[in-house]
Amino acid sequence: MGRYVKWFREIGIEDVAEVGGKNASLGEMYSNLTEEGVRVPNGFAVTADAYRYVLEAGGAWEKLHALLDDLDYDDVKMLQERGEACRKIIYECQIPDDLQKEILAGYAELKKEYGDDVSLAVRSSATAEDSPEASFAGQNDTYLNIRGEEALLDAYRRCLASNFTDRSLHYKHDNGFDWAKVYLSVVVMKMVRSDIGASGVMFSLDTETGFRDVVFINGALGLGENVVQGTIDPDSFYVHKPTFNKGYRAVLKRRLGKKELKMVFTHELNTDNIAVEYTKNVETTEEERAHFCITDAEVMTLADYAIKVEGHYSKKAGRDKPMDMEWAKDGIDGQLYMVQARPETVQSQKKGSVLEIYRLKERGEVLVTGRAVGTKIGRGKVHVIHSLEELDTFRPGEVLVAETTTPDWEPVMKIAAAVVTEKGGRTCHAAIVSRELGIPAVVGADGATQTLKDGMEVTVSCAEGETGYVYKGLLDFEIEEIDLSKLPRPKTAIMMNLGNPDLAFSLAHLPVDGIGLARMEFIINEYIKAHPMALKHPEKVDEETRKALQDLSRAYGSMTEFFVKTLSEGVATIAATVYPRPCVVRMSDFKSNEYASLMGGKYFEPEEDNPMIGFRGAARYAHPAYEEGFALECAAMKRVRDTMGFDNVILMIPFCRRVEEGEKVLETMARHGLKRGENGLEIYVMCEIPNNVILIDDFAKIFDGFSIGSNDLTQLTLGVDRDSQIVAFDYDERDPGVMKMIETAVEGARRNGRHSGICGQAPSDYPEVAEFLVKLGIDSMSLNPDSVLKTIRDVVALEKKLGRI
Repeated sequence: MGRYVKWFREIGIEDVAEVGGKNASLGEMYSNLTEEGVRVPNGFAVTADAYRYVLEAGGAWEKLHALLDDLDYDDVKMLQERGEACRKIIYECQIPDDLQKEILAGYAELKKEYGDDVSLAVRSSATAEDSPEASFAGQNDTYLNIRGEEALLDAYRRCLASNFTDRSLHYKHDNGFDWAKVYLSVVVMKMVRSDIGASGVMFSLDTETGFRDVVFINGALGLGENVVQGTIDPDSFYVHKPTFNKGYRAVLKRRLGKKELKMVFTHELNTDNIAVEYTKNVETTEEERAHFCITDAEVMTLADYAIKVEGHYSKKAGRDKPMDMEWAKDGIDGQLYMVQARPETVQSQKKGSVLEIYRLKERGEVLVTGRAVGTKIGRGKVHVIHSLEELDTFRPGEVLVAETTTPDWEPVMKIAAAVVTEKGGRTCHAAIVSRELGIPAVVGADGATQTLKDGMEVTVSCAEGETGYVYKGLLDFEIEEIDLSKLPRPKTAIMMNLGNPDLAFSLAHLPVDGIGLARMEFIINEYIKAHPMALKHPEKVDEETRKALQDLSRAYGSMTEFFVKTLSEGVATIAATVYPRPCVVRMSDFKSNEYASLMGGKYFEPEEDNPMIGFRGAARYAHPAYEEGFALECAAMKRVRDTMGFDNVILMIPFCRRVEEGEKVLETMARHGLKRGENGLEIYVMCEIPNNVILIDDFAKIFDGFSIGSNDLTQLTLGVDRDSQIVAFDYDERDPGVMKMIETAVEGARRNGRHSGICGQAPSDYPEVAEFLVKLGIDSMSLNPDSVLKTIRDVVALEKKLGRI
């Protein structure tokens, strides 16, 4: 178009030196992905040449060198004073006439395309910004909702001056960039009116674990600054890429954030035409907090954008290139737009196959909890920081505790043992920087600045799933390093047991052959919290419980929808970690006393003297007292397989006492759309009752496989209540009678061409049991995650000894 202005359609990722990372990326997407259905607002770049032109015309270079050449970057006061002086020099430079004309001609073109009342986003785009070496996020300024020629030119000058903010100067110094060679281009684009819509960030991998098979989306109402800065707790969503690419359209996992505030524009008039951001935070309504900020269909649109953007950049780079993206929903036209894309710079940079696993060796009193960032553990003395002025009091190795952090805090975050903030989600500033620095952080930890006192010794653990814990005291922990490339694989399939979806992605890197036991109980207990029959029949519970059930399910269309979606998403998250390898999901196996402890449960459960061998497992499924509850479980599992696309899910029936009972359960499941053999559905049975072993040939006619539950099989073979301390000495899985039962089961399964596995801890607890099972030729062993690597090594050694490998 001109010497200093380039339209998005004219630029691409090769033009970083001329237009900076942000502009180059917007041009790349606009030029290449618009036709694929990815919406990008139109706009233009004011080039780095223009920046140099403005500084030369204003005689700024010499003055800047005088201020910065001898700057001590660790002297906070000097940095603040010199930075302010630099910004004043730039802001006072006049924009040459020919450059002004080009910028205003571009503005006129955007008015033609979008109408005279179009407002603009004016954003900084440094030439080193968003480069693969560093994310550079948040280092320079942005001005939104700009209208009018004077305001546009003023915003342009302010963007140029922001190349010399304290944080930007420090960041350049820390990352080895010469300040005099980092030039500022500026983005001028149609403003997406997310102030009356929604906005957020998304990544084409899981930011904490590096799990590549998901798109992770964060969102909130209003402008995106709250999500980026971490001033609120956003909604979050995951979408599974492999099943999405097969045509399935379903959210894998979701979490309703508090969304306490939304950032909107104020309506004050700015008579001086100065580009000051007239934004303010307003409290969200109860109704807004109770619902997700975007619909499932919109989540799918964003996932589609993310997959296409990642695919385009990966193809261009000739290798996988996970992306970090920003999106906005326009409240006027209702459309979703991509407003930024840059390479993800933390997880994607991790090289090699060395696995680092942090484990606490002891537990202490939990002081606060929040969202875990990363998977590490840190410890030290608490130092609460309330404002920027206190930063110079922070000492290396302390635990930084604050309400929230901004880019100005980065120098102290670098020397912290861990970071704890009261506000923010997993894509806020504190999370992004902590992840880059490789230090554990807990964000969104309510009450942290009150509960945690200066000098208090604490341990910050992000090694226990998605929840981060701050414990009292300096707790002992260990770090295990394993080179997976050197880990041999046994012939016997080694699988893992898993019930907690929050741990799933962090375990996806384990070299297992699938999930041998996915338990529903954890999801029902921790996420659903209510008895299925209470959700089906809220009219049968008391008023207080009914109100609690309504609160639990308020983000959903109905109470039963809440149950089906929450259970299906929990199970699918576990299945996703091993997809397309098998994931064996056991239908619910609560005892009646455990069911009764769920919300509303007491209205639907009998009181039993011995629930361990009472109304549990298969006996419940076709029984009038629970059949409607089982129908909800079936609806959830049908959704996992047919709607969400996880055909790697194998279902398993627990505690099936008789063959007739098994047949009845299979008939019930078929009635609810889960017919064995249809759509490749396999149904296993737990082999945990002596009758399962004695009649194994008959059970093999109606089930596809057997998973030996060594806990119940031991209890029922020896007649020992495993919950009783008095007879605990008689409970031994190595008893010859129990071993004979296991041998008979494995041989019976093989004889009938059925799968045989074991899902108890005996093989990892007792090497002799593992040796016995390997000699028997069991198909699989499923263990708790912390036993997997040791068992792989042990089984490989056994198989070598037996001449199998």
